[in-house]
Amino acid sequence: MKKRIVLAFGTRPEAIKMAPVYLALKKSQALEPEILLTGQHRTQLEQALEIFGVPHSRNLDVMTERQTLPELAARILPKAAEAFREMKADYVLVHGDTLTTFVSAWAAFLEHIPVGHVEAGLRSGSMSEPFPEEANRVLTDALCDTFFAPTEGARDNLQKCGAAAKRVFVTGQTAVDAILFASKRGKLPDCVPQTGRVVTVTLHRRENWPVLAPLAACLADVARAHPDWTFVFPVHLNPIVREAVMPALSPCPNVKLIDPLEYGQMAALLARSTLILTDSGGLQEEGASLGVPVAVVRNVTERPEGVDAGIVTLLGNDPSGAMKAFSGLMDDEERIRRMARSKNPYGDGYASDRIATALEARIAELL
Repeated sequence: MKKRIVLAFGTRPEAIKMAPVYLALKKSQALEPEILLTGQHRTQLEQALEIFGVPHSRNLDVMTERQTLPELAARILPKAAEAFREMKADYVLVHGDTLTTFVSAWAAFLEHIPVGHVEAGLRSGSMSEPFPEEANRVLTDALCDTFFAPTEGARDNLQKCGAAAKRVFVTGQTAVDAILFASKRGKLPDCVPQTGRVVTVTLHRRENWPVLAPLAACLADVARAHPDWTFVFPVHLNPIVREAVMPALSPCPNVKLIDPLEYGQMAALLARSTLILTDSGGLQEEGASLGVPVAVVRNVTERPEGVDAGIVTLLGNDPSGAMKAFSGLMDDEERIRRMARSKNPYGDGYASDRIATALEARIAELL
């Protein structure tokens, strides 16, 4: 009888990175995967699953308007525990660093269900950057049975924290699997020119909220100074983000402020871009996978491999300093070419298959 593996996640980035894992598990003769959504994101999440043809079993639909993090955690915990019982989960997989990740792992732990952590071991070294994601990762890893580390550096972080070496598997990053799949199938948004230089922009991280408005104002200055570049900014649906960035950037004719894209379109946009300007974690990996240089509006990153490889650069989040540095990068064509030639340190597109193989072996041990 196949063992039931419940993949629990709630945001679009998690859906993108877990869909290839689901597809790999579906090929197993020993495992039966099912998906539980918390609904931390809604339409965006389901659109991401659609491009992979991945169904979900149920959605906890936990979100309410302007919900605080403690309120969200309090809603996820009992609902996830009940769902795991009703779904008769033999094993739970979570991904990355969201509140869904930690609370779902905690719920499974309290139900005596072993947990595997996909994208385990990433560390920035600062509990406040990214916030609360760094804490979510550390707390999740403390609860887990098995760890799927995307890089050797992540493996080393886990072992420094006491994870048993035989429970840590270096698999590569499932984001690479996903972006290579989607970039060949997505359609470029209509607002993106077929020729010329393009910057994809995303800014939304919680620790940057206090400086989002001045960041947007400084970015508007950069856009005005580079009228031959097109800036495409899929703006996060969070009203705090939209209220901060849209007033300064709306008047700029070469800045295209659009709603979040479905994943195939976003993958096509990234592949078309000359540069990516972001505070996202996942876009660092996706840019590296597509050979597109990434400038990160953060002080630290839990994905240092891209910086070491040369395809990612940290700008900090001081608005004036960060945008001055980014403007300098835009003007340095040789540096852009050099960054784009860097080797992708995050994987080869087969991470999900390695996870499925490792999980089969672990389940066999537990029988």
